[in-house]
Amino acid sequence: MRFNEILLIVTILTGLIWLVDSLFFRPRRIMLVLPGKRAKDTMEPWWVEYSRAFFPILLIVLILRAFILEPFRIPSGSMRPTLLEGDFILVNKFDYGLRLPFTNTVVIPTGLPKRGDVVVFRHAKNGESLDMIKRVIGLPGDHIQYKDNTVYVNDKPMKQEFSGEKQDKDVSQEQGQQVRAFKETLDDINHDIYVHAGSMPRQYPYQDVTVPPDEYFVMGDNRDNSDDSRFWGFVDNKDLLGKAVIIWFSWDSSPRSFMDCIKYCIRWDRIGNRLSEPVQSSGSAQSLKDGSKGGTAEFPVKGETTQAKPAPATGSKK
Repeated sequence: MRFNEILLIVTILTGLIWLVDSLFFRPRRIMLVLPGKRAKDTMEPWWVEYSRAFFPILLIVLILRAFILEPFRIPSGSMRPTLLEGDFILVNKFDYGLRLPFTNTVVIPTGLPKRGDVVVFRHAKNGESLDMIKRVIGLPGDHIQYKDNTVYVNDKPMKQEFSGEKQDKDVSQEQGQQVRAFKETLDDINHDIYVHAGSMPRQYPYQDVTVPPDEYFVMGDNRDNSDDSRFWGFVDNKDLLGKAVIIWFSWDSSPRSFMDCIKYCIRWDRIGNRLSEPVQSSGSAQSLKDGSKGGTAEFPVKGETTQAKPAPATGSKK
């Protein structure tokens, strides 16, 4: 059961307890008040007291998570280098329309995804519904091709600038992977991507397709380590959960001593980084920063998929 479903059940339960007590039981207790005592001195059962105290708080949290902002944790490396394992992000639930909780039906349209947006969505895999996070590459009606590690949109190659080779290691790997880093431009969004050094071009089930109406083609920034639209097709608009907007916390879980963890476990330099922000291109692309094919993931992520994992209400869509 998802956290939001648990939150809804608890909110409804506490609200009903408070309501039933206010309508039926509290008036009876007041009538039985002994002479000389005030009505507020009547003993209230502990479950009513706690329900009355927590219901407004739970209701506010539920509304915030359902309609405005929802936190997620990144569990794997399919969106490296934009998003790292242990990043905690906020997802704007309002950008793509005001949607009813759980059914995800749009009741008030407010906008649609743009090319380059980092989006969280639901994806069914092996009979399980997963929350995943990827970058929008193709919009409805676009002709998308992926060949020689390059994205083509309507027969036009998306600009890539080589920025060097580096050793990359995610939490699922004991040894790092040599990668080639590029800066890619998608319309007015410039972001970093990784391609495994020495990797040969491969064939994908969906590498030359036209995006159907109301659907989107998505990919991870870690191009050779992402389970995305190239393997399983398109994301329906009704499955969109929101747009990733900012990293509000980042925790490096790599094994290290206690003292090192005190110094380095919190990635202070990543806190506050904004995602999917247009930038002015001046000849070279700027960098931004999930889903992963080799890591463990739940927005949950499992197997070879990067999912965004819902964060607890106090705080990695696989």
